Amino acid sequence: MELNHLDEKGQARMVDVGAKPPTERMAVARCEVRMAPATLRLITEGKAAKGDVFSVSRVAGIMAAKRTPELIPLCHPVPISSASVEFSPRDESSLGIEATVRCVGQTGVEMEAMTAACVAALTVYDMVKGVDKGVVVDRVRLVEKRGGRSGHYRRDGEEAPPEEYGGGV
Repeated sequence: MELNHLDEKGQARMVDVGAKPPTERMAVARCEVRMAPATLRLITEGKAAKGDVFSVSRVAGIMAAKRTPELIPLCHPVPISSASVEFSPRDESSLGIEATVRCVGQTGVEMEAMTAACVAALTVYDMVKGVDKGVVVDRVRLVEKRGGRSGHYRRDGEEAPPEEYGGGV
């Protein structure tokens, strides 16, 4: 297996995807945000001092998906057709975040989905850090991707995303 972001001299380059046919592509990424139970209650009850944590973090994640090529140097700009971010309390002190990104293009949207999940999680942190300095963003990972030459991938041991890739808070 070779890294395709390196040229024959070992220097970084953006991969040429110009000859690849556009296909439907989808990626789902997840992460968790761990915090004190009282902090999660503030969020789920809509009582955080900075406002609606879910709404602000959702918009931040979607915006981040659209700006991924500005943040990750060798990512291609892709024509994102949809991006969503959902939140699900996992237990009394853990919030799950799931980001789904779709496009029809010549390269995938895995980085866009992972960037959306990460930025949504960081926004949760930013909105509650005044009451809980111990918040931890954890387990960022690609859960599933579809499309392109490599086809379908689903991470072993992960619960499948909902068929419509929606739901949650």
